[in-house]
Amino acid sequence: MKAVSRDRVDHPCWAHRFRLSPADVIRVGGAGLRARPLRVFLSALGIAIGIAAMIAVVGISTSSRAELDRTLERLGTNLLTVGPGNKMFTGERAALPVESVAMIARIGPVLSATATGRLSGTHVYRSDRIPAGQTGSIAVLASYLDLLDTVGGTVGDGVWLNEATARYPAVVLGTLAADRLGADVDSQVWLGGRRFTVVGILDPVPLAPELDTAALIGWPAAETYLGFDGHPTTVYSRAREDQVSAVQKVLAATANPSAPAEVVVSRPSDALAAKNATDRAFTGLLLGLGAVALLVGGVGVANTMVISVLERRSEIGLRRSLGATRGQIRIQFLAESLLLSSLGGAGGVALGILVTSVYAIIQEWPTVVPAWASVGGVVATLLIGAVAGLYPAVRAARLAPTEALATT
Repeated sequence: MKAVSRDRVDHPCWAHRFRLSPADVIRVGGAGLRARPLRVFLSALGIAIGIAAMIAVVGISTSSRAELDRTLERLGTNLLTVGPGNKMFTGERAALPVESVAMIARIGPVLSATATGRLSGTHVYRSDRIPAGQTGSIAVLASYLDLLDTVGGTVGDGVWLNEATARYPAVVLGTLAADRLGADVDSQVWLGGRRFTVVGILDPVPLAPELDTAALIGWPAAETYLGFDGHPTTVYSRAREDQVSAVQKVLAATANPSAPAEVVVSRPSDALAAKNATDRAFTGLLLGLGAVALLVGGVGVANTMVISVLERRSEIGLRRSLGATRGQIRIQFLAESLLLSSLGGAGGVALGILVTSVYAIIQEWPTVVPAWASVGGVVATLLIGAVAGLYPAVRAARLAPTEALATT
């Protein structure tokens, strides 16, 4: 068969007669991939891992923020806490006045005010046989009866303190305190040198996590059995949503008019928002790691395509001899690279969404995967495929028909 000259093959009029349609390009590119299934799978897997990592990181982070928003919507952002700071001259721990709760409750926009008081030097143990040093970092707190209503807490097992049990040796444990003590409802614990009966165990309290590691007893019982002095250590107050900032400004002076500088005022929802900001920074780090994995996958695609060009020199030479132009050869190998990356990208997006869904279900979060993340993952794979396949495609197109056929 008479060879077609290079000038004739690359002539525009000749090329027009053999122009490939988009369907032809996809079919030819797909045929090249089907001939090497294992290599294609491993290269696509590299892309998929990178995309899945990025989708999962974004999805889990977004789901976490959605859960935070749902929690704040349920619990409200109008909770303010007041606690003692340090004395200005001595640096010792200050104390809130006994009347601070009543004074804060008289602020117009304040809807409710309640308090807990820490019993310093008082510890709780599973029994009187436990060594004194093994406290489990559990705080013993005297509590007002309306505490749970103000902080948005709930009882997971048993009951909360009431007018009767608040006067007797009864205790309600935070969820972590109960786990550390190994105590259940109706069991007894050794608290302050005497036995207290566990009447309830709290669910986790997001806006007051200090209660999770606390043993709560009634205010009157603390004064009667443990010598409590009646000074609150944390005052919780709910204010009208539109007056939170205004109330926050006057809380210190109201809680301790004689020494407002010795009062610390905080907003628990701000702490949750700060935690969310920290999570976002960590998410940025994980996204960087996912990008590295994606880059490694792109290198795998480039390697696959370069090897494919070397192995298929005879095919390239034959196609060139039959009239394929350099542009058509470039398009063929570029199409293979894009298809290979697309397979990895689609698999990576699906895997990332699956990982996000499973993790969110385990954590009991809403599953949220931003559409921009999925679309961005596909676009990223196409860009990687184009970049990774550009050099092999150009290299394949530069092979002269006689040179390619001579190597077979």
